[in-house]
Amino acid sequence: MGYELGAFLDSGEVEEPRPELQGSPRDARQWPSICQALPKPKPRHCSSDDRAFLFHVGLPLRIFPAQLSPKRNSSTFDRSLSTPIGSFAFRPKPCWSSGVAAAAAPLPEMRRRRAVVLLPLLLALCLVGPRRVRCGGEPPPPPPAVVRVGAIFAHDSVVGRSAKAAMEAAVADVNADPSVLNGTELMLSMEDANCSVFMGTVETFKLIGEEVVAIIGPQSSATAHMIAEIADNLQVPLISYSATDPTLSAQQFPYFIRTAQSDSNQMAAMADLIDYYGWKDVIAIYIDDDFGRNGIYALGDELERKMMKISYRLPLPVQYNSRHITDTLNKSKRFGPRVYVVHVNFDPAFRIFTIAQELQMMGSDYVWLATDWVSATLDSLSPKNQTSIEILKGVVALRPHTPDSVQKTAFIARWGDMQTKGLTRSGLNTYGLCAYDTVWAVAHAINRYINENGNITFPFSDALYDEKTKGMRLGKLKVFDGGSLLLKKLLQLNFTGLTGQIYFSPDRNVPSNGYDVINIDQRAIRLVGFWSNKTGLSVLPPENIEGGHSSYTHQDQKLHDVTWPSGKTEIPRGWVVADSGNPLRIGVPNRFSFTEFVLEDQISHKFQGYCVDVFNEARSFVPYEVPFSFEAYGDGHSNPSYDDLIKTVANNEFDAAVGDIAISTNRTKIVDFSQPFASSGLVIVASINNSKSSAWVFLQPFSAEMWVVTAASFVMIAVVIWILEHRVNSDFRGPPKRQLATMFLFSFSTMFKKNQEDTVSPLGRMVMVVWLFLLMVITSSYTASLSSILTVQQLSSPITGIDSLIASNWPIGYQVGSFARGYLEESLYVSPSRLIPLGSPEEYERALRLGPSNGGVAAIVDEEPYVDLFLSKHTQFGIIGQAFTSGGWGFAFQRGSPLAVDISTAILKLSESGKLQKIHEKWFCKMGCLGESRQDSKPEQLHLISFWGLYLLCGVVSIAALLVFLIRMICLFVRFKKQQMASAASLSASSNRQCSDTLYKFLDFVDQKEDATKLNTPQSGNAQQLLTLSTREDVL
Repeated sequence: MGYELGAFLDSGEVEEPRPELQGSPRDARQWPSICQALPKPKPRHCSSDDRAFLFHVGLPLRIFPAQLSPKRNSSTFDRSLSTPIGSFAFRPKPCWSSGVAAAAAPLPEMRRRRAVVLLPLLLALCLVGPRRVRCGGEPPPPPPAVVRVGAIFAHDSVVGRSAKAAMEAAVADVNADPSVLNGTELMLSMEDANCSVFMGTVETFKLIGEEVVAIIGPQSSATAHMIAEIADNLQVPLISYSATDPTLSAQQFPYFIRTAQSDSNQMAAMADLIDYYGWKDVIAIYIDDDFGRNGIYALGDELERKMMKISYRLPLPVQYNSRHITDTLNKSKRFGPRVYVVHVNFDPAFRIFTIAQELQMMGSDYVWLATDWVSATLDSLSPKNQTSIEILKGVVALRPHTPDSVQKTAFIARWGDMQTKGLTRSGLNTYGLCAYDTVWAVAHAINRYINENGNITFPFSDALYDEKTKGMRLGKLKVFDGGSLLLKKLLQLNFTGLTGQIYFSPDRNVPSNGYDVINIDQRAIRLVGFWSNKTGLSVLPPENIEGGHSSYTHQDQKLHDVTWPSGKTEIPRGWVVADSGNPLRIGVPNRFSFTEFVLEDQISHKFQGYCVDVFNEARSFVPYEVPFSFEAYGDGHSNPSYDDLIKTVANNEFDAAVGDIAISTNRTKIVDFSQPFASSGLVIVASINNSKSSAWVFLQPFSAEMWVVTAASFVMIAVVIWILEHRVNSDFRGPPKRQLATMFLFSFSTMFKKNQEDTVSPLGRMVMVVWLFLLMVITSSYTASLSSILTVQQLSSPITGIDSLIASNWPIGYQVGSFARGYLEESLYVSPSRLIPLGSPEEYERALRLGPSNGGVAAIVDEEPYVDLFLSKHTQFGIIGQAFTSGGWGFAFQRGSPLAVDISTAILKLSESGKLQKIHEKWFCKMGCLGESRQDSKPEQLHLISFWGLYLLCGVVSIAALLVFLIRMICLFVRFKKQQMASAASLSASSNRQCSDTLYKFLDFVDQKEDATKLNTPQSGNAQQLLTLSTREDVL
């Protein structure tokens, strides 16, 4: 469209456009010179609003902004309905696209009219036209007859064939529906991207030139990344039904939305599926483009959340062939995992599975999982091509879930009729349903846009033209000025389509309906379950599950049985450790010292030793065959570095390492360890001297409080027995000195022999039973402790523990290759100059004998098993204190190796069955088991806390006996007093006698022999005589 430039003259006439002043908007740069060429009329006002009517000739009553005039006079332009005389503006060349424009068509005789005559006529036309306008505004134009929408996809592809027929059907339905775009035809312009990003970009510019209001597509995620940039700059909404790359975000591409589910949802479903069957490692085969890479990255993130991982990522070229597939699959056979996740482009020939079958990789050890490309391809196959399903036997794949509905059922039936009539040769897949819904979404949004705005224009954009892009002809690109409003209408949609409810979330994706989990069994496609982000895996469709939650547990998941490539429903293990042609390479340290743990026979080159026997025995508990071969690490002339051995495992030089390998923090960061099979804390070994026996050694078995309580118990028993026996037992009567001696001799002699005095009273005998039991326990414990003290050697060393060793400046020995050196330097900050490497037990002995003053060491820090073995042959040394680290020996495996878990389980079974102890005895108990020669630097004393229960029992029984005795005495005394008072009333001779003090009489009564208190009061004279005799007997 060109432009003409005219001017209002001071005579009130309009100057005819000059040919030399015609041109495009870029000619506006010539305005300064043009303005100088125009005549200088006297300013005069003409009726207008804040805009200038540009030449009524050929205008469909459109109003253009007056600011397009560069010579606008602010002093005479008062924002009233007037135009300054002498101003000028440009207009479009004549077009005849509306009835109003035709009514205002120019006549030859109207070329020169006074503006004051034309302006009232134009205002009248505005008021009586087909549409009313607001005061000072322009009338909305009538709805366009045709609205163009573009579509970019690969026509001859799995998705393209289905989408093309679906979109054509949708356009026909839209144009046939009077409630949508009434009076406006929706025209779909389809361009073939031919599976090429370049061609997709070219076709996009072609569609932009056709003035499309929206673009449906592209089909490819890689193409979508490029086209989305173009759509954003030209403000054309881009709606894709098959670009599932999760990195296509609204933040980066604001004009990009999609009606298909993002691969982030699909990969979450795949991760839940892998977790459901308990596999921890998978191999990912994917196409090496944005679609493949970003999808697999999303899968890796989901697996990491569940403590799983993609062990190996094997990309295929975008244009891959059979050779690429064969090389990739052969490479994967060297790896342990046998769970494959295939995420590639749609392939009707299923070449990956065909070649996998040729390579015998569809057997019992393999698991094949595929994303929705398999299901979409299968759904697109015609019935005559269904034979290719056989090669997919045992494959499990995902398919986007679409809820059942009447609309969907009717469309599937309609699709069958279309196939019968030859309108399409493709089956209907999920992406075809999405394409159909996409067309309807665009139609609904355009309908709302027209009802609200009514104007669809594509002006040229000055922003696309500058000096830098002058030669690129970007100025001819048009921008859809209603693109932002149409995008807004799209995001506000909410309707029911074939795929379910259609509306867009804040990230501009449709809500996830979940996925179907399908299993190919022979020539049948079986539905084994469903997945949704609210319920996880289930045998019920997501829409049929009430109260779904966003969080679910592994126990909530459920699927029907799956037929795997082996033809069985038993869940495959999903990995293999090795096969006979490629056995595990296990590194074994070739030690120079302490060969009882690991030893290589120099003749047969077979390995033996405690650690090797443990591994071989544990391997027998693993429920599958593990081919392996031992390989020596080290020259056998010195102990190898165990840290370097661990690094070889981490670097894939060895598959595992077996030997006396300590589990440390640094090592666990690069490899996986099995369950420890031996304790290996660090201990200190030093020279010891025999301590001489002390004259007071017999006091050492008991602590001080134990001696005090025991002595108090003897005194207590002496008093209690005397009280209980004094009235009834003649052995406990007599003069006070005799009674005191009898009392204590009886108590202390109970510990050694039978007493000469026998207990007579029942209460006394009861107390003696408890006391004798206490004495038996105390005596046995004392005897055992004293025997231990007198027979066990006592250590005598200036080093008392790790703290005193570090505080000194004495040299410290360590075993070559052990982690002890690193621990002393890094954790205890011991100076490296103090550390002396020692390579054998002989060097241990020599260094300890020399001592720190003569070139030796003060002590050696080493792992517990080595020290036990050393002390079993060198009794003049001993362990100082206790182990100051906790740890163990284990077998090292590569990170993520499932064999580490199974070997750990086997070691636990060895320990529970007692076989682990038997292996230990086989190697270390020939001359006495290790650890039996360990000595404690300080004997253990017996403390009161170990016997307080017995002392408490004895005390309670003694107090109870005293209380019973006291109550009995009170009762007897009261009865005695009553009888005495009755006797006093009948005998006058004793009536004047005064009663002594009651307490004195009670004590005197208790002190008397029990036989004397049983006399009757009528014989009081004789009774008094007997009491006197009893008292004299006690005195004597």
